[in-house]
Amino acid sequence: MFLRRSLLFVQTVKFKENASKLARSHLHMSAATCKQDDWWFQKLMKVEKLDTPSKTQSTLLSDMECVYELQFHRVQPSKMHGYLEQCAKFVELMQEKDTGAKLAGSWTCLIGDQDEAVHLWAYEGGYPSYNNSMQIYRTDPEIIEYRQRRNAMLRSRYNQILLRFAFWEFQKQREPGNMFEMRSYELRPGSTIEWGNHWARALKYRQENNAPVCGFFSHIGKVNMCHHLWAYQDLQSRKDTREAAWSRPGWDENVRYTVPLIKSLRSRILIPTPFSPLQ
Repeated sequence: MFLRRSLLFVQTVKFKENASKLARSHLHMSAATCKQDDWWFQKLMKVEKLDTPSKTQSTLLSDMECVYELQFHRVQPSKMHGYLEQCAKFVELMQEKDTGAKLAGSWTCLIGDQDEAVHLWAYEGGYPSYNNSMQIYRTDPEIIEYRQRRNAMLRSRYNQILLRFAFWEFQKQREPGNMFEMRSYELRPGSTIEWGNHWARALKYRQENNAPVCGFFSHIGKVNMCHHLWAYQDLQSRKDTREAAWSRPGWDENVRYTVPLIKSLRSRILIPTPFSPLQ
């Protein structure tokens, strides 16, 4: 019995040694083969090699000459009318005080978070302009009084600082009577540059009915966010415009590459306020 066990042990050791040699040999051959056939795997898997950025993504994706503040105000349902009246006066007040802040768009939410107001402010000149505006906003007595009245009408509020994608011009001139869609994407960390690269090529597929308004990415606040703003005559126009993109070769490829970058997506259908520059 002892002799049989000893022989079995010796055979097991030799088997493991031979298996280890075979595995090392196979690993060496596989590595060489993979290196030679790397082009084939890239073609098969559609791998895109991206250069390591030498600058921040903000510098690569935007000129930073203008920064934007996106505000979300959740209003008490019974206070919306009075809130909008106060907002209209506030826009005039910010102009009178020469704050440098310009309202780019203002909406209330039709589909999405009910009783929500969305405001987009532009600060031409970048962060120096924003800093000057915020100094006046925090210290001017009339503005402080307005803030107190406004805050009493709100349930909550939050904001983000955005930069515009350099490839997406802000299309401000359009006929009035539109509804807008804001599609807010939360991306995987580190994927904003890749997102911008794909959309720089894909925007041409979405030009139907002059739908594109502008595209932004977050710089301060909740980061890894992108907001795409579109204009439509109505919901049927939205449906027709989006379906038309699928008839153009190349749009499906953009969807295939960008969907894996998304962690979450929120769509809002927005109606312009009476004092909104974008109508």
